[in-house]
Amino acid sequence: MTEREIPEAYLEGCARILAEVSATGRRLTREEIESRRALGEQAAEAGHGLRALVGAHLAAARAAWPGAPGSVDTTLAALQQVVDAFAEGYERAQRLAVRQEEAARREFIDDLLYGRSDLGRLAERAERFGLRLSHAHAVAVAQGPTAYVEGDPVPRQVEHALITRFGNRNVLLTTKDGRLLCVAPGHEDEVLPYFAKQAHAATEGGRVAIGRPQPGPGGVVQSYEEALNALGMAERLGLDDPVLRAADLLVYPVLTRDRQAMADLVVNTLGPLTTARGGAQPLLDTLTAYFDSGCIAAEAARRLSLSVRAMTYRLDRIHQLTGANPADPAHRYKLQTAVIGARLLDWPAEEL
Repeated sequence: MTEREIPEAYLEGCARILAEVSATGRRLTREEIESRRALGEQAAEAGHGLRALVGAHLAAARAAWPGAPGSVDTTLAALQQVVDAFAEGYERAQRLAVRQEEAARREFIDDLLYGRSDLGRLAERAERFGLRLSHAHAVAVAQGPTAYVEGDPVPRQVEHALITRFGNRNVLLTTKDGRLLCVAPGHEDEVLPYFAKQAHAATEGGRVAIGRPQPGPGGVVQSYEEALNALGMAERLGLDDPVLRAADLLVYPVLTRDRQAMADLVVNTLGPLTTARGGAQPLLDTLTAYFDSGCIAAEAARRLSLSVRAMTYRLDRIHQLTGANPADPAHRYKLQTAVIGARLLDWPAEEL
């Protein structure tokens, strides 16, 4: 924007104030300072650039200079006061606009992730933040050792990496409940894996879950919930993968869809382990390590820091108590399903 494009209204009274202040050597009155601030706020709200506005003030002062009474020093001091007050009002309006934008963005994100707003209205608001909710979207959630909020170094670092790599691809990066979130179009297959890599590194080894692409205005919240559930399951199951895909974990929601049936399976199959010395947990850990190691007793023993003989004894003890032999393929599926159910339902810590 050039100086000629700045409306004269934003310079109203400037020449008069300069003339009076430079002639008398007085400072600007409170009313004069407030009038400059008010004009600065109005100029900011109208979208004029501060650089052009300052230039317009300097040009106005230069035009009035030949007839301005007083010394050069007093005239420059008056001009400095005028510009300073004007810039203060401008910056105040800018800060208010930023706070309002941040509040609107946070409100939109909350409505988006909780599905509380009218979907049609939500889709309209989404375009302001670079999302087209008529398309499919997927959400990745990163959880680190500490809680994160927008403006923290970690979110800024991850956002910078994404912008550097992909530019503007209608990607929304934000925080929610102390976690980092990335919302990306469903067809952008590279964005969320790259976000996961950057977030894992920035959060010093945090875990990232990626939901499946879901269509429509409600797709974001569905994918977000999938990612959250994946994080929860990973914690309960003790999975150590740094990046989890909800699509790879679909078997677990299926297993727990009928919670009561799973609880019955756990209690009926593994309940006898509670009578063992030391309780059920050591033997449950034994089964977990055995199945995770591909049913190889030597590998399971190594994972538990046991001798192979001790491992074999524990497996025999499980067979005796439950009547199911972990080494027998006919019994293995039932036992392994019950073990997964126990981990998902936090048994035996939680009574079923």
